[in-house]
Amino acid sequence: MVTRPPLVGRGTTHNPPNRFDSLWIEPDDGPPSPADTRFFKDASRSVLSRNDSPDVGFSASVNPYRGCEHGCVYCYARPTHEYFGLSLGLDFETRIMVKEDAPTLLRTALSAPGWQPQTVALSGVTDPYQPVERRLGLTRKCLEVLVEFRNPVMIITKNALVQRDADLLQELASFSAVCVCVSITTLNQDLVRVMEPRAVTPAKRLETLAALRARGIPAGVLVGPIIPGLTDHETPSILEAAGQAGASFASYTVLRLPHGLKELFEQWLDSHFPLRKDRILNHIRAMRNGQLNDSTFGARMRGVGAAADQMATLFRLIRRRAGIPEERPHLSVSAFRSPTQKQLTLF
Repeated sequence: MVTRPPLVGRGTTHNPPNRFDSLWIEPDDGPPSPADTRFFKDASRSVLSRNDSPDVGFSASVNPYRGCEHGCVYCYARPTHEYFGLSLGLDFETRIMVKEDAPTLLRTALSAPGWQPQTVALSGVTDPYQPVERRLGLTRKCLEVLVEFRNPVMIITKNALVQRDADLLQELASFSAVCVCVSITTLNQDLVRVMEPRAVTPAKRLETLAALRARGIPAGVLVGPIIPGLTDHETPSILEAAGQAGASFASYTVLRLPHGLKELFEQWLDSHFPLRKDRILNHIRAMRNGQLNDSTFGARMRGVGAAADQMATLFRLIRRRAGIPEERPHLSVSAFRSPTQKQLTLF
C-alpha cells in the first residue's frame, strides 16, 4: 500500500482492494478531494436487519444509512461496503448509501402479523446521526414510526444531533422503551481529529449525555472501542466524566479489526503513530489470541486472556467508583400497539 499524506477531515487516504475482487486499479494521481462525498439511493426492499449474535444485545436493527461520513478509522463496519463493490477505505466515508424508504419499510415490518415486539437498534452498523441526517431526517422519521407503535429502541451514536429528537425520546421513555448509548473513544481532541475526523468533540458528547439525562431519557456511555496501547489509559477519566454527566449505565468494547481493516489500521498507525505502532499492535494481539482479530462469539467484543480479564475488572471497579449503575435499563414491550389495535379501541 502506497503511503499518502493524511487528508484533513478524513479517516484514511486509502482505498484498499475489495476482498471480493480479483482485479483492481491502483491510482497514482493521489486520492480524491476530501470534500468529495456522494450519496446514493439504496433501494433495499426491507429495512430490518437480523443477527443471531449472543454478544451484541439485540437481534433486530435499522440502518437508515450505509457508510458513515464520521470517518472513524477503526470502524468494524467498514468491510460491509465491500458487498457493494466499493472499498472499506475512503469509499466507506465518501460513498454513502441512503435508504429513503426506511420509515415506510419500518412501518410495514412492525405492522406485519408475524412481528414480535422487541427492541430495535438504531443502527448497529453506522451512526444514525451522521452529518447527512441533519438534512434528510431519516432517523427522526424512523423514530416517529417507533413512537407510533411504542416499540422499544436502543440508539448508538457519537453525534450531538440526537438531542434534536429529545421530544420523541421522552415519549418513548414514558413507556420504558428507549435508551441511548453515547459512544466515547477518547477525551483527547487532537486524537479525535485524526481518528474520528467528522464526529463531534468529546465535550459535546458529554454535554449530550447530560442533556438527555436532564430530560429523563435513559442514556449511558459506551467506552469504545478501547484501543489497547493507545486509549486504554483513558477509561478511568471517561467513566468519571460520564458519571458526572449522569450516565445511567456504562459498557465497553475492545477494538476488533475484521478483514482488510487490519491493514487499513496499520497504515493509519504508520501515518500518525509510527513510533508506537508495534506496541499498540502487540497489545491488541495480547487480547486476541495472538491475532489482530478474533471473531469468536463471547471474545470478539471484550478480548481474551490476562490483559482482557484485567481490563474487565478495572472497568467494573471504576464504573462503581464513578457511581454509574452496572446494568443497562430494561426496555419494555408492554406498551406496544399496532395501528389495527388503535382502530379497534375507537369502537
